[in-house]
Amino acid sequence: MRIIDFFEQGVRYYPAKVAFVDGTSSYTYAEADGHVGKIAAAIRGNGFKKGDRIGVYSPNANIAFLALLGLMRAEAVWLPINPRNSVETNIDLADRFGMSVMMYSSAFNDEVKEIQAAVPGIKAFVCIDGEGSIGNTLASFCDGHPDTHTAEPEATGELAAIFGTGGTTGKSKGVLMNHTALETFFQNYHAHFSYKEDSVHLVVAPMTHTAGIMGCLHFPRGGKNVVCASPDPLTIMRDIEKYRVTHLFLPPTVLYMMLAHEEVEKFDYSSLQHFMVGAAPTSLEKLKEACKVFGASMTEAYGQTEAPAAITLKAPWDYIDADGNIIEHRLRGIGRPAIFNQVKILDTDGNEVSRGEPGEICVAGNLVTQGYLDNPEATAEAFRDGWLWTGDIGVMAADGYIEIVDRRKDMIISGGFNVYPNEVEQVISEMAEVQECAVIGIPDEKWGEAVKGVVQLKPDAELSEEKLIVYVKDKLGSVKAPKSIDFVDELPKSPVGKVLKTELRDRYWSDMNKAVN
Repeated sequence: MRIIDFFEQGVRYYPAKVAFVDGTSSYTYAEADGHVGKIAAAIRGNGFKKGDRIGVYSPNANIAFLALLGLMRAEAVWLPINPRNSVETNIDLADRFGMSVMMYSSAFNDEVKEIQAAVPGIKAFVCIDGEGSIGNTLASFCDGHPDTHTAEPEATGELAAIFGTGGTTGKSKGVLMNHTALETFFQNYHAHFSYKEDSVHLVVAPMTHTAGIMGCLHFPRGGKNVVCASPDPLTIMRDIEKYRVTHLFLPPTVLYMMLAHEEVEKFDYSSLQHFMVGAAPTSLEKLKEACKVFGASMTEAYGQTEAPAAITLKAPWDYIDADGNIIEHRLRGIGRPAIFNQVKILDTDGNEVSRGEPGEICVAGNLVTQGYLDNPEATAEAFRDGWLWTGDIGVMAADGYIEIVDRRKDMIISGGFNVYPNEVEQVISEMAEVQECAVIGIPDEKWGEAVKGVVQLKPDAELSEEKLIVYVKDKLGSVKAPKSIDFVDELPKSPVGKVLKTELRDRYWSDMNKAVN
């Protein structure tokens, strides 16, 4: 089964239900199907073939979803283009990943001219929402072609997409994702969560990331995708109430912004079934606060580009006991291994560690990528003995629930002791004044590395460096407590909302012989 096959189930069984709605338009499944078929027929009719690589460069919008499904029905390979990337990054990805067609929004008229000049391998540019600066309009691209195209049966191992890794530690790698991996993603979510008729999914994060694929999870039951163009907290809160949203996905940073917003208590969130956070570790204190504000709907998914968003999963019933109380260690963690994966915690020699002991989280199964595009060295490094080594250090409890200790590369060695930044960040986040924080190691003549906290306070909040350091020291001891704190207006983040610790560290390590990246 492919994503387009799941969409066609929605068309077959729920043709009159609304599939997509945004601020300017609405489409039922039957109406959407007509546009998808026309786009697919035009792609093939204009000389592009099965397996050609096509990107959609657009803010979240209904027409972007239709273009995505159109290229899928045309059996092209999807190249996600994050609209929040720099144009230089998107030039690099389009060139290295072999893009043949770029379907774009007029919001990027200037950027696509730069891309056209830099990437001669792109054979066609198609503006999906009117007159563009280059290439065809979608109407002219589709003119004269049939109204529909029928996809051939799926071939074993057939490539569905090439996803770019986050690029937080260097140039993005191309993750080769086949249809079987995305089908396994669907299987894991439908097995672990409740996807029923009349679900309403709010698409907030970029469609090129997890939010887009999670929207597709609702197709087989005729669910509605409300496509949100603006990710600001107030719009999200209003849309939850307005559309009676049942499902949404956000990175922790946006959740924290919502919790800190002065109007967060003013809206009705009773429709929520699964408010999912992911893409980065989430503060336990913020999760507990979110449970009070948004109800017992908080869920988490753990994955990475190489095994998308379904290595482990956590639903409300996983951390709420029979009396309605929170089981704290389960809320703190990332859930249990998803049903259609194998997950183990391994030591550096590849041996499974005892329950309660830290090791690297490793995953095997059909969810996992085939490898990296044109990069056998990186593929060999990530895959050993049949396992994908995630780079995350975790601990599995006796009941199978996993807590992430930290990223392997983020560990700080201070005075010979291992300090995991996530543990320190969790404690800093307990303070009511803190909206978000990051902990890094910086050069220190005495300790080798010293623990530094970089903290973003809530609007109008005040907190002293001394008070914060003393608080952490009382909780974790002097070795793990930050030696210094920087207060910042905003933490640097990647286009998908991950804090860029490499950028934070570079400020302190750039003149040193040793670089920690």
